[in-house]
Amino acid sequence: MKLSGEQVIPANREAVYDAMLDPETLKGALPGCESLEEIGPNEYRTAMTIGVAMIKGKYEGTVKITDDVRPEGFTMHIEAKGPQGQVSGVGTLKFEVVSDTETKVIYDGDANVRGMLARIGSRVIQPAANMITGKFFQELATKLG
Repeated sequence: MKLSGEQVIPANREAVYDAMLDPETLKGALPGCESLEEIGPNEYRTAMTIGVAMIKGKYEGTVKITDDVRPEGFTMHIEAKGPQGQVSGVGTLKFEVVSDTETKVIYDGDANVRGMLARIGSRVIQPAANMITGKFFQELATKLG
């Protein structure tokens, strides 16, 4: 499954970059996020409850940041599993200056979905993933705006 797009956030590039690596900010912006704790340098443990179609479950996993070039961007690696399946993925985030008070976040990644989640099909999963991503960026913009 492919996830890509761009969003303009009403904050300067350094603030957006810092927010994207701050566990408390991310926890508040990620839909269904119950916990997000740093377990090492640029590595986090997370627990989320997410519903896709009629399948809802709690997923636990890790997020690791690599290729970190402050404040231009980084690569994010995600692994999560729950009773309904597993998700793994890699994505890049780039932060471009639009103005002194706006930053464009460009994201591009691939996710692999296994288990019951994969059986419900991409026609359901892709729109749900896009919706979660959209809600995340809306909430981030609200927090930083």
